[in-house]
Amino acid sequence: MSVADHLIYALMWFGFASSHSVLAGAEVRRGIGRLAGRAHRLVYNALALVALLAVLATGRWLAGSALPFVMPLALHWVMNVAVITGLVLGWVAIRSYHLGAFIGTAQLRGTDDTAAPLAVSGLHRWMRHPLYSAVLLIVWGMARSELDLATACWVTLYLIIGSRIEEQRLIARYGDAYRRYRSATPAFLPRWRWATSG
Repeated sequence: MSVADHLIYALMWFGFASSHSVLAGAEVRRGIGRLAGRAHRLVYNALALVALLAVLATGRWLAGSALPFVMPLALHWVMNVAVITGLVLGWVAIRSYHLGAFIGTAQLRGTDDTAAPLAVSGLHRWMRHPLYSAVLLIVWGMARSELDLATACWVTLYLIIGSRIEEQRLIARYGDAYRRYRSATPAFLPRWRWATSG
């Protein structure tokens, strides 16, 4: 990939990240919610998926027939373990969400998820963003070419910045309860507490 290719790919990621973060706070009475009504979450997810696929497809087109990196076999195994760990972590994390509200079918049926209490069960007891951690493990485990490495870098930057934006919304929604949770719980990596004798 040329420098121009990388700049185009970076701009595509910037466009995706900006639109995704702005639309993430959509409610029924404003933004995308005014157009889609109770289907606002479903529409948001559909638009995000289409935009993400467009970014990834553009990256593949820009990369052309670029060859993968030549790496030691041991590194391949480490990266495979990272991908598998990310998939398992993501599967466990997604089970702690109310999938209907997460996807948007609950809102479509008229369920108001804005009154839901702060959920800190499951993996959220040990890290604030387990799904983001899963995605990071997967994209870095798959970073086996120039394009994949660029993707991992842009996804990482987006998730770090996106998590800050998301947390501001959570503070606005839950106030001191979320501030206490944030101060006690790491963002992406669990804080291991080793038992001490004495």
